Amino acid sequence: MNEQESNKNLSLLDRFNHWTETSIMVRIFTVGIIILLLLIPVSMVENLIWERQQRQKEASSEISGKWGYAQTISGLVLTVPYKVYKTVYNKEREEYERLEEKKYAYFLPDDLAIDGVVSPEMRYRGIFQVIVYNAVLSVKGKFLQPDFRLLKIDEKDVLWEDASINLGVSDLRGLQEEVTLKWNKNSYAMNPGTTAERVLERGINTPVLLSKEGEQYTFDISLNFNGSSRLLFTPLGKVSNVHIASSWKDPSYTGAFLPDHREITEDGFTADWKVLHLNRPYPQQFTGRVEGIDESTFGVNLIRPNDEYQKSMRTAKYAVMFIALTFLVFFFSQTLNKVRIHPIQYIMVGLALCTFYVLLIALSEHIPFYLSYTAASTAIIVMITLYAHTIFKGTRITLMLGGIMTALYGFIYIIIQQEDYALLIGSIGLFTILGGTMYLSRKIDWHNLESKK
Repeated sequence: MNEQESNKNLSLLDRFNHWTETSIMVRIFTVGIIILLLLIPVSMVENLIWERQQRQKEASSEISGKWGYAQTISGLVLTVPYKVYKTVYNKEREEYERLEEKKYAYFLPDDLAIDGVVSPEMRYRGIFQVIVYNAVLSVKGKFLQPDFRLLKIDEKDVLWEDASINLGVSDLRGLQEEVTLKWNKNSYAMNPGTTAERVLERGINTPVLLSKEGEQYTFDISLNFNGSSRLLFTPLGKVSNVHIASSWKDPSYTGAFLPDHREITEDGFTADWKVLHLNRPYPQQFTGRVEGIDESTFGVNLIRPNDEYQKSMRTAKYAVMFIALTFLVFFFSQTLNKVRIHPIQYIMVGLALCTFYVLLIALSEHIPFYLSYTAASTAIIVMITLYAHTIFKGTRITLMLGGIMTALYGFIYIIIQQEDYALLIGSIGLFTILGGTMYLSRKIDWHNLESKK
């Protein structure tokens, strides 16, 4: 009796094993579970890419700290102090006293013209590249005679002799030469610091000579400074004209205003902005603090479009599709050709696909991305194709798998090279792949497939 029960249990176990080996639903469920498990190494790959990006940013910050950070040029601002009086009660003397206090009025230029050349350079910290630049700017324009009546300030309280000019420079360490202001027929050496703290956080200044007579004041300043990645300007003029030329071929215009005219050639780019005081939310003369100055900046980023980490991250986004389509080929081959594939073999193939991204990141840090992509994809395609040959034991199926993988890697490379049409091309590609799969599997009788085995 015990022997009969043992034979019966063995028979049930054999039938269960046979069912798990031949059941289509069990195969689909197993493959699905493996794909979900492979999301763990895919996530680890994305974390690795993020970590390398952070190290690149640290290298960029280290170089920028010594060369010069992203620069913002603001100015000029004419600062004129004036006296105000207030009456306070002195408790000790039990009487009212009239106290004098100094405040500042700020006047912006009637005309501001900036013309400059930006010369980019590549600096290295280990294997990481950082974009820096040297800029030479000519800043010209004019101020009208300050009109304190518009500010409701009595001119007899104005301290004309204490007037000063301020130019905003966000990182003074980047200045390479002494800065001299030509103010009408006079010349003044600029000093660090600003007397317009409510308008400019950092900058340089110099006292200037003003008269009480109505006239205009012309100015001319030459700047030579270093910066990193970005150059911005603040349109403080009633009419602000900015012209920038550079040998950099991949500019990204940023800020509150886009260029009115821009051109990109093999020799670099040129850009021209014209901003009116009507385009900004602050007036030409004011006292105290005003809002909107920082928000009105505009300029250019010297970027590296689709650098290796951006491309690697975009490639990793398609990892699930890679794994699913490769497993789909193995699944159809197993089902239609009665080839037995163990879950461990699916896992080995999945891990090989994940290894591609690690190879891609490591190689792209040392050689151009297209070469690293070609080398990594070729290595993985050859490895999986040879491994599949030992499973399928057929040249036709093996070559078909290799061809499909080659097409997939080529398709993904085309997508990541595109910036504007990546989503469109990717959607059309996925639609085509799904349609082709449906077409090729249209005659499969899934209900009777297991009974034929």
